[in-house]
Amino acid sequence: MKTERRPRSAARRKGKAEQLVLPLDSGPVMQAASLQSGSNGNCIFVEAGGVRLLFDAGITGAETGRRLAALGRTMEDVSAVIISHDHADHMKFAGVYQRKYGLPVYMTHGTRAVAEGMRDLGRLFDVRIFRPGDRLSFGDVTVETMRTPHDAEEGAVFVVACRGRRLGVMTDLGHLFPKLRDTIGTLDAVFLESNYDTDMLMHGPYPAFLKKRIRGHAGHISNHESAELLREGKKLKWACLSHLSEQNNSPAVALKTHRDIVGADLILHTAHRYEATGLFEV
Repeated sequence: MKTERRPRSAARRKGKAEQLVLPLDSGPVMQAASLQSGSNGNCIFVEAGGVRLLFDAGITGAETGRRLAALGRTMEDVSAVIISHDHADHMKFAGVYQRKYGLPVYMTHGTRAVAEGMRDLGRLFDVRIFRPGDRLSFGDVTVETMRTPHDAEEGAVFVVACRGRRLGVMTDLGHLFPKLRDTIGTLDAVFLESNYDTDMLMHGPYPAFLKKRIRGHAGHISNHESAELLREGKKLKWACLSHLSEQNNSPAVALKTHRDIVGADLILHTAHRYEATGLFEV
């Protein structure tokens, strides 16, 4: 797939072969990929309107760069990184993204407060604070933010909007809260948490307190809950099932549950724990 690459400066082009630059309107309105998804690290790439964004920074800068390169992109062309919440698998490498690549980091006040106590994160020098409910603007791209009941200090999920298309980035949800149900019907595509299979969790090796936390009001949503939510997404072109548990789920189990509930019409993908997906068009 040939896509536009827009170097920021002539200095970055020096010594590199010339690359074909396509007009901004020559391709789809939006493209997106999961670079990794799960408790071992999360990062989602979204490109729209000439803007390239990373959602979460749970994998190393070097690995993020390699996975972007496989998609024909570079870290140097990313505009910003937006952090969903304060858990390490979503923000551990935000400091590296900023110090090595100069990316501004967007996060909530609550997330920033936790970040200041994380030694591994290192120094952050360009933090841009938003409140859940705010809209962030990047040229023609708007990122709508929404508070979640997940057990983080001040977590959020996102809707990326550009030229009439809307993409949800929605993991670590806690439970199916009303605003989430209202929003799913407005989306053209979504990365949606589908964390666990109920039977696998209940009969699996996790201790009782952890099972209770995962199934609780501030934990994660199950395959069944995710599928029930997707039934309400009448506009959806595709959904990428994300943040699958390694112990309590599998892509095959998640897909079967969704097919049984949603049916065969909706295109379903699964995000990987150890590699990137391809680019999905919106």
